[in-house]
Amino acid sequence: MPGPTTSVEALKQITHLAAALKAPRITQAAARLAEHARDAGWTFEDYLAAVLEREVSARNASGAELRIRAAGFPGRKTLDDFDFDHQPAARSQALALASGAYLAEHRNIVLLGPPGTGKTHLATALGIRACQAGYRVLFATATDWITRLTETHARGRLAAELVRLRRYGLIIVDEVGYLPFEQDAANLFFQLVSSRYEHASLILTSNLPFSGWGAVFGDQIVAAAMIDRIVHHADVIALKGASYRLRDREIDTLPSIRAEQS
Repeated sequence: MPGPTTSVEALKQITHLAAALKAPRITQAAARLAEHARDAGWTFEDYLAAVLEREVSARNASGAELRIRAAGFPGRKTLDDFDFDHQPAARSQALALASGAYLAEHRNIVLLGPPGTGKTHLATALGIRACQAGYRVLFATATDWITRLTETHARGRLAAELVRLRRYGLIIVDEVGYLPFEQDAANLFFQLVSSRYEHASLILTSNLPFSGWGAVFGDQIVAAAMIDRIVHHADVIALKGASYRLRDREIDTLPSIRAEQS
């Protein structure tokens, strides 16, 4: 049976073993907690649990950061940054969704409202929360998604791509309705929505109410079938009012808002 080792020798051995496990942060946690553990009279089990807990927390934080970078968000936005005083009606619904329960239930989120009311901010913030909860996320505008699907379809890889995308717990489609789609593009988008129905979550943002989606997709039947699948298991948040971006520019409204109000 080996004899006792000094603290220095023990930490050297921990460093070696941590490197072998590809967990170098264990060395830092072990050294930092050792003196406190002795002073507080921790058991060996308490000390080991505390060291491993810090390693797991660090790994989770590192993994979340990698997922956030890979998601393609247009910027770093959080719910803490969102001005709920500008959108008070959305506060309780958005904060409830921050728990991420909708992801486990494969539910969708639809954010509707005029330009500048915070749709992309909320979509990004919820997407970042999903990354932090361990889900893989992809963010792109509706136009960019159509470009991606069109290129994949042209290579004869659409079915495989849809299967691959289903491995992402959350896909965010920003700016649905800003530009109309050709019929082929609308059909590709419909396939994306259908492939995720009851399998994985979507967040969509749009400046148009659902009644205007038929014009965007060029076909009322396709639009109706798509909306049916999206909202069957969905939380819809309606954002209202003038553009938050124009609040300090003495511009009270935009054409799309005037049309909505009328």
